[in-house]
Amino acid sequence: MTGTTVERLTSQDVGGVRAVWNEVVATGDAFPQTDELGADEAAGFFAAQSFTGVARGTGDSRVLGVHVLRPNSIGRCGHIANASHAVASSGRGRDVGERLVRHSMSTAAQLGLRALQSNAVVSTDRPARALYERLGFTEIGHVPGGFRRDGGEYVDTTLHYADLTLAVRPAP
Repeated sequence: MTGTTVERLTSQDVGGVRAVWNEVVATGDAFPQTDELGADEAAGFFAAQSFTGVARGTGDSRVLGVHVLRPNSIGRCGHIANASHAVASSGRGRDVGERLVRHSMSTAAQLGLRALQSNAVVSTDRPARALYERLGFTEIGHVPGGFRRDGGEYVDTTLHYADLTLAVRPAP
């Protein structure tokens, strides 16, 4: 993972981050959104998050991935974070996803959040599920038929949880 950095979103990043986000939305197999972000709404969407992280290859300005971080709920449940992670097809197999998840965990902990919960990991997304397991997340349940593919097929979603009050493992 030595070749990837994750930094806070800047206004110059919005176009590249939007492209990665929309690529994942368009595949129809991981994100619940059905509509891609328009140019005007993208800046507002990413700015409205508690934190938006941008992954790039070292020495490369191309956006390889993005994570958005926000509270999962409000009030008495507002101490649990939720994050979404998107990796460009050009960044897959390069540990970009792992760098993004680790960064979202450490950033959430720095923001005072006590846990990170992924609400809807598509059960057929084996790489994502293996990554969460490798990083110490616990699968805490599943929703039968929780995700509708573009063709109309329903597949299960799983919920994953990581306690951030335990030592968050730094990236190697």
